[in-house]
Amino acid sequence: MTYTRAEIIEKAQDLAKMIAATEEVDFFKRAEEQINQNAKVQQLISKIKKYQKEAVNLQHYKKHEALKQVEEKIDQLQEELDQIPVVREFKQSQTDVNDILQIVASTVSNTVTDEIIKSTGGNILQGKTGSAQSNGCGL
Repeated sequence: MTYTRAEIIEKAQDLAKMIAATEEVDFFKRAEEQINQNAKVQQLISKIKKYQKEAVNLQHYKKHEALKQVEEKIDQLQEELDQIPVVREFKQSQTDVNDILQIVASTVSNTVTDEIIKSTGGNILQGKTGSAQSNGCGL
């Protein structure tokens, strides 16, 4: 059976909706909401952004010593932010969602490759298509 590009995109959109309805994505959304409502987190994020802007200016004007001090302040604030449980949970949820996306991408890629090899009479274990076996070329 042959599929059109539009049919594939439609299936991809269905898969995206399925992923968006996972426990991992649900947890991510709840953690993000908690972060947005946490005054201490928002205060630290604002300070980090302020210092990041300052760092860009210092770098532009080649103020290396001052830049180093600002970068240290950013690191300290980032460390403080990372110690807040809701931030750790949020970052873990980001990792979990990214893992799902990576698994899906890898599965699609590997399955397409395997299907190409099978459809040409090739050898999946060797990773060679049937045409590669007959003419000496490999993918």
